[in-house]
Amino acid sequence: MKDNIIQTKSFAFAIRIVNAYKFLQDEKKEFVLSKQMLRSGTSIGANVEEAVGGQSKKDFIAKNSIAYKEARETIYWIKLLKETFFLDEKQADSLISDADELCKILASILGSSKKNLNS
Repeated sequence: MKDNIIQTKSFAFAIRIVNAYKFLQDEKKEFVLSKQMLRSGTSIGANVEEAVGGQSKKDFIAKNSIAYKEARETIYWIKLLKETFFLDEKQADSLISDADELCKILASILGSSKKNLNS
């Protein structure tokens, strides 16, 4: 069985998000924004997994669309944590870069999936 790059990368990203969340809770005593980041950041991979097990092509597209939106939301929370000095520039930019990569992969998957659906 071939590796699924979006599954692998979204799971690795979720691990990074969980670790960032623990850092924000333990070291920075930040409890609200970090929880939002945790929810959206771990939801990406969960929706990718649901898409892989989708019941139809439309279900596959719908779950990957949700994953894409969750990735965009995660970028928002990370930027907010950066601008409010809970995350330093290096931490935030690295997480944003990974989330942006997930967005690009998901956008590509969605584009080809929608094209194939209409063929």
